[in-house]
Amino acid sequence: MDYSSFSFDYSGIPLPCDKENNHHFRLWFMSTFYSIISLTGLAGNLLVILTFIYFNRLKTMTDVYLLNLSFADFLFASSLPFWAANSMANWMLGVALCKIMHTVYKVTSYSSMFLLCLISVDRYFAIAKAVSAHRRRSQAVFFSKVSSAIVWALALIVSIPDMKYTTVIKGTCTPFSSASDPLRISIQISQIVIAFSLPLLVMSCCYVKIIQTLCQARNFERNKAIKVILVVVVVFVVCQLPYNVALFWSTLVVANGGTADCTYENNLVYTIDVTQCVAFLRCCLNPFVYAFIGVKFRHDLLRLLKKSGCLSQKMFSKLNSRSTRSSAALDTDTTTTFSP
Repeated sequence: MDYSSFSFDYSGIPLPCDKENNHHFRLWFMSTFYSIISLTGLAGNLLVILTFIYFNRLKTMTDVYLLNLSFADFLFASSLPFWAANSMANWMLGVALCKIMHTVYKVTSYSSMFLLCLISVDRYFAIAKAVSAHRRRSQAVFFSKVSSAIVWALALIVSIPDMKYTTVIKGTCTPFSSASDPLRISIQISQIVIAFSLPLLVMSCCYVKIIQTLCQARNFERNKAIKVILVVVVVFVVCQLPYNVALFWSTLVVANGGTADCTYENNLVYTIDVTQCVAFLRCCLNPFVYAFIGVKFRHDLLRLLKKSGCLSQKMFSKLNSRSTRSSAALDTDTTTTFSP
């Protein structure tokens, strides 16, 4: 039989989507932003940790939660160089380190969100329920240490799927076998619910009650306290909402069998990459929002920098006096500075 007369129609066979532009984008975008976030996060959280340890500031529930939050963010920031390497080139560091990287990412992500919830609950009782909170003050630090340990244990438990399935596939460290892996749907949905929706709900309820309490108080610092709370909420939403919306949309696309539109798929990858970097900013913003904004902590930080020789006596006096003038008489744990 002469097969030369036969012709085959390849028009119905889908061509693989070209992601070369995505790859080039990641080469500069991921390396730049991951480096900035990692260095800033490591420096900021290390300052928080050293300040807490040097001045023995673990005297309130919020102190304990902030120390654990900084430790979680510090670990997360230390994993970002590996994330950058994974997005830029084939993973060459082995399966064991691949699993460790993903485990550190998941555990620190979940623990950070849980700790932010605990901080908001603690501030709710300290401000909206000040009388009852003061009566239990002697037990507060012990309870905060126990609850922090529970948070880390829960974060480890909910990270088990990533620990189990993460491996190196086609030169990439990932817990998913392919873009259409059904496991991706369940893991991403659980991440959206546990690491964003529930914390946002808890924080929103607590901060609404706090604002209602502050609005009833006749204190000239009330407006300042409300602004601080709004900063806390806005930073959380701005960092986390875009990524979780993009992640939710990507999950829907995967659940519906993917898309044949290569441009649409590439744009979705761009969106995930950019919003993920914004979400990762939380590890270097948390020290500024939850610690550096506190009056007492700012004072202790300046003292630490002075003792270490990073700050002159003249600059210390200038910065300290400026901080004192802007926050006179705000030196208790339940003041409207909303600070520890």
